[in-house]
Amino acid sequence: MKILFVLNNIYMKGNGLDVSARRTVQELLNQGQEVRVLTGEPLPGRSVPIDVPAYTLKEFHFPIFQGLIHSQGYSFAKNDQKIIEEAVRWADVIHLEEEFPVQTAAIRYAKKYGKPLTATFHLHPENITFSLGMGTWHWVNKAILNYWKRNFFNHCMIVQCPTENVSDRLCRYHIKAASETISNGVIPDECIRPLTPPENYFDENRPLDVLCVGRYSKEKDQLTLLEAMRYSRFKSRIRLHFAGQGPELARYERLSKRLMKEGVLNYEPVFAFHTRDELRQLAASADLLIHCATIEVEGLSIMEALQQGVVPVIALSRYSGTPQFALDRKSKFPSQNPEALAKRIDYWLSHPKERWETGLRYVEEMKKYDIQESVKMLVKMFETVIAQSANKEKK
Repeated sequence: MKILFVLNNIYMKGNGLDVSARRTVQELLNQGQEVRVLTGEPLPGRSVPIDVPAYTLKEFHFPIFQGLIHSQGYSFAKNDQKIIEEAVRWADVIHLEEEFPVQTAAIRYAKKYGKPLTATFHLHPENITFSLGMGTWHWVNKAILNYWKRNFFNHCMIVQCPTENVSDRLCRYHIKAASETISNGVIPDECIRPLTPPENYFDENRPLDVLCVGRYSKEKDQLTLLEAMRYSRFKSRIRLHFAGQGPELARYERLSKRLMKEGVLNYEPVFAFHTRDELRQLAASADLLIHCATIEVEGLSIMEALQQGVVPVIALSRYSGTPQFALDRKSKFPSQNPEALAKRIDYWLSHPKERWETGLRYVEEMKKYDIQESVKMLVKMFETVIAQSANKEKK
């Protein structure tokens, strides 16, 4: 089975879509599948290696917006019709990872050569419009999703939905394609948090490490966590760690300095981009994991952190699938509500024994999201559409 993944740039670091695509492609290769990617070329200083056969396209540079695009850890590819046609002709099935011009061209050639199409819903329209200051313009987001429905999803036979939240949203738009809920999955990581707390864990004077992982962008809403510090009983002991990169960094740093100047915080928040292993270490030692995103398909970085036994507090938002990981209501709060978040933080920090024991429950819970199982389900999905396409041709 020849599987072609189509995305703008599989090599980019700093965004969950490309990280997820790299891991899925690698696991497909591990499971003996023949995979190639149609993608943009690696960019100096912005790329990570992946050993997979690729049909590479030049980068497309957007006037005015190119700096913003790169700050989000993203890159767009130029359409090269010859290369795109060659890639599509090679494949038995074409899998679309986004809804942009490169995918439009791939659909056109797939129709020409009778190749079946599948897709993954990786992006909400709001992932784009929030960066442009239009995230709450509901008519714009609705128009984009209708456009994607007509020009992308309706050409596919099956759309992979990483969470039920995504599946529900697509169902409301009545797309022609079938949908299957298949997690993007995580690489299984051994939990390095010990089974019993360290000696100083119950020390009432020690700093309390609160971790927030994600791109610094408006829809990830790290602002709510910073504002929640004004209301927390533990603010003088909390040491915030923001792991990521993105265009809102300067804004968050300014607010952090203000909170320090006002005496709200005793420890200056740390903003840094980390390797996967560094994040693993941070999560294993953290007291809490906070996820404030209002827009999130699944939340790969949160899934990875939960493997290290840290208790999460996750925003309840209409277009976020991440709350499905919360084991109880104490780990959820109404999105964009700093006071409600502070109450949840205070509860968990007030109950260290329960927090430690609950964290170890998350380690077991995340075992069901093993990427090997997710990819096995994807393989069955690809086999299904190839068989259905062959039957249509016979008729």
